[in-house]
Amino acid sequence: MLSNSVITTITTTRMKNDGDEKTSIIDVHPDIIQTLILTKLDGPTLISASVSSSKLYNLCCDDHLWRKICNSYWPSTSDPLIENIISTFSYGHRSFFSDSFPSIIRKPLVGKHPRQHIPATELTSAVDIHYDGNVLFSRALITEAKTGWFMSSPFRIELLGHEETFPTPEKFSEGGECRRNLMEKMKLSWILIDQTKNRAVNVSSMKAVSVKRHWLTGELKIKYSTVINSGAGAGAGELLQCGIVVTCEGKEGGDLHVREVSMQIEDMDGKVLCGKDSLVILRDVIEGGRKKRNENEIKENYENFLELKKKWKERKQIKEKRLDMACIASGITIFIAFWTLILVGSKSTGSYFS
Repeated sequence: MLSNSVITTITTTRMKNDGDEKTSIIDVHPDIIQTLILTKLDGPTLISASVSSSKLYNLCCDDHLWRKICNSYWPSTSDPLIENIISTFSYGHRSFFSDSFPSIIRKPLVGKHPRQHIPATELTSAVDIHYDGNVLFSRALITEAKTGWFMSSPFRIELLGHEETFPTPEKFSEGGECRRNLMEKMKLSWILIDQTKNRAVNVSSMKAVSVKRHWLTGELKIKYSTVINSGAGAGAGELLQCGIVVTCEGKEGGDLHVREVSMQIEDMDGKVLCGKDSLVILRDVIEGGRKKRNENEIKENYENFLELKKKWKERKQIKEKRLDMACIASGITIFIAFWTLILVGSKSTGSYFS
């Protein structure tokens, strides 16, 4: 696909015809522009092209172009379920791309507490996993969120069914090379869609933020993380982590299989939010702002979150320790006061115990 610099050159280059009269690219037949040029552009470049002239804007708004781009980035969008939902967006696939391609702007919610609002009754997910540029797994699914059990239980969306697995091109090994390859080559996109608002958001970091081996089972845990705001206040405790964990298993030298992909939202204490609170938080994230995706910034946000989480835990332990000491001191004081009263009372009556 062509880059932004290429489309800039295209839109400013002048061509000479047989009469030596200069014409710009906007004078070229629309079918030629749309078939031979616009179909070669990626999403961000197509957006840049659309603002160069009103003619290009109209050509760039063609939903067929945006459907092709969305399907190339996220194969799960070709699922009839997702196609039907995207068709209800104001500008179809173009609106969907504008929502899903950028990353989240992590801003606190001002003047309102998100948990005061009623969340949607279901969430639609479009999930795609790529390895070294090739599609590894894609799925569209709907999570029912209207039952009392879901609302009160810890929030968790499972991508795979019971005992469902799929292979990866990577060979399992306990050495560092396997983990490095997974860190660099396995990309994951998890797009959440709110059908009631016709909005979508990609809650994945796309690139893994960590790959760790479980000390007991030996499984590899690949984590994708996006740090978001809860809107509960201005302190460090307002930060939340939307975490997606891909669990892989295998035998030394054998194929590496993915056996679990799940998403949860946890707070600074490591506590997983319940379904109701998670849906409200996600709804506000879906309706929030977007910005250009920066993998380094996403990784930095995750590392800062871990550091803040560590400090939050240390402060909490200090407070709990002080509270324990205060309780012990109060207990000792009450104990001494109790026996002092008994002794004083006994001396006044001339006997200690009757």
